[in-house]
Amino acid sequence: MRPRPAWPLADDPTLLPAGLPIPVDDGAAAHLPGLRLPDGLLLPSTGGEPVDLAERSAGRRTVVFAYPRTGRPDAAPLVPDWDLIPGARGCTPEACAFRDLSGAFDALGVDLFGLSTQDTTYQQEAAGRLHLPYPLLSDAELRLTSALGLPTFDVAGMTLLKRLTLILSAGRVEQVLYPVFPPDRAAEATINILRG
Repeated sequence: MRPRPAWPLADDPTLLPAGLPIPVDDGAAAHLPGLRLPDGLLLPSTGGEPVDLAERSAGRRTVVFAYPRTGRPDAAPLVPDWDLIPGARGCTPEACAFRDLSGAFDALGVDLFGLSTQDTTYQQEAAGRLHLPYPLLSDAELRLTSALGLPTFDVAGMTLLKRLTLILSAGRVEQVLYPVFPPDRAAEATINILRG
């Protein structure tokens, strides 16, 4: 059992507050199914070795869940109205849900990765604090985001990924879950698709 967080429950980043705005499907991911992944594009990873998703998914089904950014319990939100941006809040609960169900992905023979535009150093803090058993990939240079045309939004001078889940196989995007809401149910929804 994991220790209870030291911060107040209202500020607990592992929980979703009630009343979050629900993101709508704006069509920004409609072009992704069937799209070929760029060859030789290496993404830095909290696992230590860079990852080429085209190569990785060529021989094994791969799930990549993209999220805007993880916060830190000792830091203020990126912007005061972060919770009012549809789909922005919930990166930590989503990452923890994938963590808690990582054994189910293993049992299905599926590789699992998280993806954000945060740099690897920032991601390593989250991976350690949240005890993530899968690597987080950094697209801080927006190379994969640009190559695939992944949906983004801009806030506080940063380009962040909109929350979506990619199921990859044979070097292509097989399926996309978008928009993803609530984020803490994304792992379960992805497993249901993989099984069925």
